[in-house]
Amino acid sequence: MPYDNLNDLPESVKNVLPTHAKEIYLAAFNNAWDEYKNPNDRREDDSRETVAHKVAWAAVKQKYEKDEDRWKPK
Repeated sequence: MPYDNLNDLPESVKNVLPTHAKEIYLAAFNNAWDEYKNPNDRREDDSRETVAHKVAWAAVKQKYEKDEDRWKPK
């Protein structure tokens, strides 16, 4: 279930991240979706979607940080 564009992202992402962070999330999610399609490549029993979301948030957190209620560039 890769995302085609920023509007397709989950509300929990669209409503909190600035545009550039959404772009990072989208690219990281889609890459992880492809990279972790084989269950043997995933840790524990996480689903493909769960792993992709974890990877996407980790990618965002490399460039952005949450300041109280707002995400801002580091």
